[in-house]
Amino acid sequence: MKIFQRGKRSLFGEILDWMLTPLLLLWPISLALTWLVAQNIAGKPFDRALEYNVQALTKLVVVRNQQMFFSLPAPAREILRADDSDLVYYQVLGTHGEFLSGEQDLPLPPPEVKPVQGEVRLRQDVMRGEEVRVAYTWLEVDVPNGEPMLVQVAETLEKRKTLATEIVKGVMVPQFVTLPLAVLLVWLALVRGIKPLAELEKRIRARKPDDMSALDESAVPEEVAPLVSSINDLLSRLKLSLTTQKRFLADAAHQLKTPLAGLRMQADLAQRETDAEELKNSLKQIGLASIRATHTVNQLLALARAETTGRSLTKTPVDLVHTVSEAIQDSVPRALEKQIDLGYEGPPLGEVASRVQGNATLLKELVRNLLDNAINYTPAGGQVTARLLTDRFGGVVVLLVEDTGPGIPESERELVFEPFYRALGTNVDGSGLGLAIVKEIALQHGASIDIGDADRPGQTLSPGTRVTIRFGGTQAH
Repeated sequence: MKIFQRGKRSLFGEILDWMLTPLLLLWPISLALTWLVAQNIAGKPFDRALEYNVQALTKLVVVRNQQMFFSLPAPAREILRADDSDLVYYQVLGTHGEFLSGEQDLPLPPPEVKPVQGEVRLRQDVMRGEEVRVAYTWLEVDVPNGEPMLVQVAETLEKRKTLATEIVKGVMVPQFVTLPLAVLLVWLALVRGIKPLAELEKRIRARKPDDMSALDESAVPEEVAPLVSSINDLLSRLKLSLTTQKRFLADAAHQLKTPLAGLRMQADLAQRETDAEELKNSLKQIGLASIRATHTVNQLLALARAETTGRSLTKTPVDLVHTVSEAIQDSVPRALEKQIDLGYEGPPLGEVASRVQGNATLLKELVRNLLDNAINYTPAGGQVTARLLTDRFGGVVVLLVEDTGPGIPESERELVFEPFYRALGTNVDGSGLGLAIVKEIALQHGASIDIGDADRPGQTLSPGTRVTIRFGGTQAH
């Protein structure tokens, strides 16, 4: 049950509901309990009066010559019945149940109640259509073959109800005053309690868009500290992400500046050329510069796509043999152009053991970048080989790409995975993004990547490079 209904969920309203709802529900329960307690309290003095009257009537019983006599003087009868609010009845029965005095129609005690000499008992009963409270006792008399005498005094309940009502009024009327005051105090306490949240909200709103500094956790309550800590962690990760983006954009702008400047310079030269051969050469340089710029842009887009897709990567079974075959086919023209022997070694197409869980587009991009990088750095007449190794029992698929290029010094094997980094001493055109893309896609697929020297026995002129991608535990059955 909610006392305060709102269109939008409110923490203040939720707490207020959970505090006021029990308070308002318990109030009628408290009223009912107070009424029961008040009736019990109000009845005790009147019960004692009834007990006293019964004991007083037993003293008026006289036995003469083994006969019982009961005489209630008129003044005593008037005093007994002198009550403006309630009716008082009494009854005296002899040892054989004969009627001696009082009201003959006063109900008798329940049959299961056994007579006990001198003990005054109380019960609820009905007399002439009205509820009455009855006090009764038995009196032993010295009469042959006689049972104990029964003496009863009954009284209606009007005074008891009036006194109970007054008690309830005395208890509950002040609650009518204190209940609104309690609601107000609860309201004020909640306003004060959530004030730190409002202040935290103001501090966050007052921040500049580029302010990624951590929030002060000491100025918030203990219960809010985990929330502030989570926000600080988010700000830290966001700051790192923004720093990476800024560095990436700066590096990208720097990398694009060179080919674009070359395009402009060659275009200016072409405009001033009058010799047909020189003009043709300038146009050729413009074409090469545009190819380099296009390649750099494509690499930047591929890296951005890999980083973005990885956050919500949908994985399906991918046949690596098919993926590697397609990438090799795409790389054949460039290999033929450089007179490079491009080959494949591994399982046949369609083998289940070569399947992994991943994204087919990104995995093809990974293989294509590895092959492009190997072809770029392998001199004419060299070899580039893609190998697939599978472990049917361990569920491991390993992709190796080897070339006969100059190799990568051990000191630079970690650096080549950084965007725009290129190994020193090479004159190969490139953007320096290929291996960065490979590493990002491998991480998104839970694969490990390693660079080493190519294992080619008998060859000592060129160390070559071998890149190993290990897809561990990703086999699709």
